[in-house]
Amino acid sequence: MMTDSHSSFVATKNLNLYYGTFRALKDVTIDIPKNQVTALIGPSGCGKSTFLKTLNRMNDLVDGVRIDGTVLIKGEDIYRPDHDVELLRRNVGMVFQRPNPFPMSIYDNVARGPRVHGIKKRTDLDAIVEKSLIASALWDEVKDKLKKSALDLSSGQQQRLCIARALAVEPEILLMDESTSALDPVSTLKIEDLMNDLKQQYTIIIVTHNMQQAARISDRTAFFMLGEIIEYGMTTDLFSNPKDKKTEDYVTGRFG
Repeated sequence: MMTDSHSSFVATKNLNLYYGTFRALKDVTIDIPKNQVTALIGPSGCGKSTFLKTLNRMNDLVDGVRIDGTVLIKGEDIYRPDHDVELLRRNVGMVFQRPNPFPMSIYDNVARGPRVHGIKKRTDLDAIVEKSLIASALWDEVKDKLKKSALDLSSGQQQRLCIARALAVEPEILLMDESTSALDPVSTLKIEDLMNDLKQQYTIIIVTHNMQQAARISDRTAFFMLGEIIEYGMTTDLFSNPKDKKTEDYVTGRFG
């Protein structure tokens, strides 16, 4: 279940999360290595997105949530009372299921995060915007219309813009919660190719309902069910030779 601890970049140990009295995560223990794509799969409501949001403390924003156990990023406990949550969310970017660009220009969408973090010089912002849009494979499509509204872009372009926006503040980890499920197949493939490129620089953790997608693009896969990790390992092994009967039933489509 565990990988070599020296390779773990993100790790949780006996992580439990409660919504009021409901226990949504049950003793989740996992080591996620750096510079790989790790996919979280499992039936709806099994805790995948809840787990993802513990990694940048997005669950802090939900009333009645209680967490116990440990979440470590680069060996640091991110739930320590004195941990800087703003810095954490800068370091752990998130892209959601539906594209959610701000109602402003393409340029200002990408520049907003760096501005919030104190970068004001136009030449610096120009460089960050260009670099982030290149990294999200969007630059060639928008470089001549940076002043246009982000809302004019197609949904696939908007989602790549949201990735550029996350990259602009130079995170180390990118969380992607079903981030291609609202897109057409062509846009989906573009974002899958992009993840493959981005993992050279970032550690990427994705939630996906699409098992073919998990099999195509992830290095490792964790199968969640009812708030627990049933099986976790190299994606090729988990799909071709699952150790647990429940995993086998899920990946062969017998349930879920």
